[in-house]
Amino acid sequence: MNLLTNYHSHCEFCDGHAPMADFVEEAVAEGFASYGISSHAPFPVANNCNMHRERLVDYLDEFHRLKSLYASKIELYVGLEIDFLDDTFNPSIPYFQELPLDYRIGSVHYIVTPDGTPIDTDGSSDRFRGYVDTYFGGDVDEAVRRFYRSSFRLIELGGFDFLGHLDKIGLNASLYRPGLDREAWYRRLVNDYLEAIASRHLLVEVNTKAFATRGRFFPNEDYFEQMHRMGIRVVVNSDAHYPAKINAGRPEALHALARAGYTAVWQLSRGEWVEAPLDL
Repeated sequence: MNLLTNYHSHCEFCDGHAPMADFVEEAVAEGFASYGISSHAPFPVANNCNMHRERLVDYLDEFHRLKSLYASKIELYVGLEIDFLDDTFNPSIPYFQELPLDYRIGSVHYIVTPDGTPIDTDGSSDRFRGYVDTYFGGDVDEAVRRFYRSSFRLIELGGFDFLGHLDKIGLNASLYRPGLDREAWYRRLVNDYLEAIASRHLLVEVNTKAFATRGRFFPNEDYFEQMHRMGIRVVVNSDAHYPAKINAGRPEALHALARAGYTAVWQLSRGEWVEAPLDL
């Protein structure tokens, strides 16, 4: 089976840096078996990343135009990366469940501060530092705990096909306080989260976006062996915002998973999630 796939990418409809067609054309040129577009879903907090709700029809129309145009060359799928904010806004709400999507990614980017302000834990480390200092008085541990409380609630509510960039806050938190993501309390949080994921038989993304710049996957490679022992299924995605990066870090992730004991990853084929053997 062709292991060239990617189901996490962002085009001009959100914070991507090229038209949707450019990503599809790049996937065809590189010989991808299947490819998915997953713009950041509309979100109730104003920002420069998420798609505006009024653009959703155009997003779906453009996808279906490309799907028809390239039907003989590649399997195309459309999804959304949907944020968890609270019980009223997350992948499980009717608005997202009723959209005609092939898949939904469940992700946590935002946490709610003690004064009720939603802040983005993603993005630059300097911005994250400013948020922690301003809203948490420098208590980065509390910011991290809130991220994982939201993460646990996300999987309790469900409504998604796979989890996006689990453990991503570990990068900015460890840049705020070096070594934080290796401290025992942090690792216990991730371990507990993985146990909850395994008990629900959820599909988890191995996100390769930061591998070239930080040498890091999300979740961190340190957890791959444990995930394999727990029977957690994985799909490898690049979280591309540029067409040239649709396969960035994927070969390295596949080899890292193989070293951890994985013999297969999951991908879409004819509209179904199937195992793809790691024949490296």
